[in-house]
Amino acid sequence: MTEPSRAEALARRHRHAWLLATLTELIGDCAQAAGEVYRPVAEAPPPQTDVPVNLGPLVGLRRSAGTRVDAARAQDAARCATAETEGVSARADGVPADVGADFLTDLLDDPAQAVKRARKLANTGRFTVDQILDEATDSAVLSGLLSLHEAQRQSDPSTAAARCLAAAGHFALAVSVVLVHVPAATP
Repeated sequence: MTEPSRAEALARRHRHAWLLATLTELIGDCAQAAGEVYRPVAEAPPPQTDVPVNLGPLVGLRRSAGTRVDAARAQDAARCATAETEGVSARADGVPADVGADFLTDLLDDPAQAVKRARKLANTGRFTVDQILDEATDSAVLSGLLSLHEAQRQSDPSTAAARCLAAAGHFALAVSVVLVHVPAATP
């Protein structure tokens, strides 16, 4: 990795430091909330089908996750505002949501192809690589938050726990997108 590319990748990680920390915490919280459902079932004798479980952590997580993500973004924005005087650029908006969603689909199917397409799209001048990655991050985070909302609406605790774990997967994908590096095209 060339020095400018390394600096760009580090700047992106620093620009999203609070979001990375919060998403990492949410991943753990999702696993713990799901464990509060699965653990009592595992500890119950096999013939028992009606096992009481604690959905409180899942409900609390659903209620707090969006606020926590918003707070992390605000903290990152404040960090960027301070750092702008030092040459770190803040997030630029204006990328259609489908660009981010397409990047996520490509990333899951073929990461090398996702990087190639992001670089190609950035070379058109319509969007920067950071804008594409930011939109993809937002899409993954939103999918995670929606999964948490779906979890609370489930009448079956096991299905609710599964939706909570799905949210963790979306949050992990968002972390991956923040950390992905799209190198500049080589001549």
